[in-house]
Amino acid sequence: MQMEFKFGLPIHQFSAEAASLLGLILFIYCLFRLKQKADTNGKVVPQPSSSWPLIGHLHLLEGLPHIALGKLADKYGPIFMIRLGVQRALVVSTAEMAKECLGGTNDKVFLNRPQTIFVEHMAYNGAMLGFSQYGQYWREIRKFTTIELMSNHRVEMLKNVRVSEIRSAMKSISTARSETTDMKQWFTDVSMNTIVRIISGKSMKECYQGEEYSWCVKAFRDFFELAGVFVPADALPFLRWFDIRGYEKKMKKVAKEIDLIVERWLDERKNRRSSKEAQGKLDFMDVMLGIFETGQETDSKFETDTIIKATCTAMILAAADTTAVTLTWALSLLLNNKEVLKKSQAELDIVVGKERQVEESDLKNLVYLQAVLKETMRLYPAAPLSVPREAISDCIVSGYNIPAGTQLFVNLYKIHRDPLVWENHLDFHPERFLTTNKDYDVRGQSFEFMPFGSGRRICPGISFALSVMQFTLANLLHGFDISIPSDEPVDMTEGFGITNLKVTPLDVIFRHRQYEHLYN
Repeated sequence: MQMEFKFGLPIHQFSAEAASLLGLILFIYCLFRLKQKADTNGKVVPQPSSSWPLIGHLHLLEGLPHIALGKLADKYGPIFMIRLGVQRALVVSTAEMAKECLGGTNDKVFLNRPQTIFVEHMAYNGAMLGFSQYGQYWREIRKFTTIELMSNHRVEMLKNVRVSEIRSAMKSISTARSETTDMKQWFTDVSMNTIVRIISGKSMKECYQGEEYSWCVKAFRDFFELAGVFVPADALPFLRWFDIRGYEKKMKKVAKEIDLIVERWLDERKNRRSSKEAQGKLDFMDVMLGIFETGQETDSKFETDTIIKATCTAMILAAADTTAVTLTWALSLLLNNKEVLKKSQAELDIVVGKERQVEESDLKNLVYLQAVLKETMRLYPAAPLSVPREAISDCIVSGYNIPAGTQLFVNLYKIHRDPLVWENHLDFHPERFLTTNKDYDVRGQSFEFMPFGSGRRICPGISFALSVMQFTLANLLHGFDISIPSDEPVDMTEGFGITNLKVTPLDVIFRHRQYEHLYN
C-alpha cells in the first residue's frame, strides 16, 4: 500500500514538492535578508545573535513575551532589534529609550498599527479605534470617543451609571449564599456591565438572561483572549493557508458573534430614536448616531454602521478587561500584604466613616488608596508589553537607523521594575507614590511610569478607568473584611494575553465591616 501524507499527496510526490517549496522559501528569505542589509546604511541596532532562518528570533520568546524580552534586554541592552519571521521589531526597555520613541519628533513616526489577521477579522479591518492606521479617520474617531465618552465632563455625567452598577454588585456579595466569591469573575461582571450600559443604555445582565447571557460573556472572553494570541501567519505569511492551531477560523467565528451582539444593540438604538423613550438618553450609541445623522462624514472607506459597531467594541475591549485585570491584581497584592490592606481600610474609616457607603466625592481624599492602585499598575500593568506600533517613516532612535515599517514594542513591565528608578523595585510599597515618586502620574508625562501608554496613542479613557477602579476598590475595602480560604499566599502567576491576566482564580471570603443594612 502506498503511504499517504496527511494532506493527501503520495509521500514521494510530497517530498519533491516540499523540496521545491523549501527552495523557494529559502530564495525569498535570502532576498529579504539582502534587502534588510541594504536598508541599513548607518549605525545598526544591536540584535541577538541566535537568529534562525525564516523564523528569526521567535524561538527566544517562549513563555510570557514581556518576561522573555526583559531577559534579552538584560543581555543586549535597553534597545535592540529582533526578527519575528519577516517582520522587524524594535524593543525598548528603559524610560530613556521609551521617551525617544514616544516623545519628541518620533512620536509622529511610531503611530501606525501592524495590520494583523486579528485586525482584519476582529477589528473590522482597521475600523476599530486602537488598531486603526494613523490618519484622518483615526483622528476623527478618537476625537468622538475622547469628547463623548471619555472626557472628564462625560465621566461626571455618567456617574450615576457607575454608582448604580457598583451598588448592585455590592448587594450581590452581601446576599450571596456561597461561602466564597470568585473575584476575577466579579470584577469582570462589574466592569462589563458598567461599560456596556454606558455604550448601549443597558447592562449585560439587562440585555441577556440565562444561556444567552453565558454565550454573550463567553464571546467577549474569547474576543479578549484572541486579541493577545500569537498567530504564526502574521510572522510568516505563507503559513496562513495552514491556519496553525485554528486561530483564524476561531477569529472569524467570534467576530461574527460579537458583530451580532453589537448590531442588536445598534438596531435597538435606531428603533428607539424616533420614540419618546430616546429623550434624555446619554448612551454612547445614541451620541454616535446623532453625530452621523447631522450629516458629519468621516474620511473613511467604512460604512456608518461599521464605524459605530467597531468603535463601541473597541471601548469594551479597552475598558472592561483592563479594569477587571488591574482590580484583580490590586486585591491579590493587598491580600498578600495585610499591613497595606489595614492602612487602606483605616483611611476609608477616617474619610467615609461607618454610617454610610463610599461616594465618588470621597475619592479625591483617598490618597493612600490611589497610591495602592498606582503601585498595582507599576508592578502589574494591564498591558505589560504595549500594543505594537509601526514606524510610518525612517527615523533615528538613540543614534540607530530605524527603517519604516519596523514594529515597536515598549516593555512597560521592564520599565516599571527598573532598579535604577524604583527603590526595592520588586516590593509592593504604595508609600513610594506619596514620597520619593509622588510626582509620577499615570497620564504619560513620566516615561518611568506609563500604565496607560504615552504620546498620541495614549489611552483616551484614563479618567474613566481611574474613577471605576478607585470607586470599586474603595467600596469593597470599606464594606467588607476580605480573606482567602487557605493560609497560603495568593498565587501571583501571570498568564498570556493582550492584558496581564492572573492565571488562577481569586476566591475570597467576605465578612461585613459596616452595618449590613447599608448594602441590602
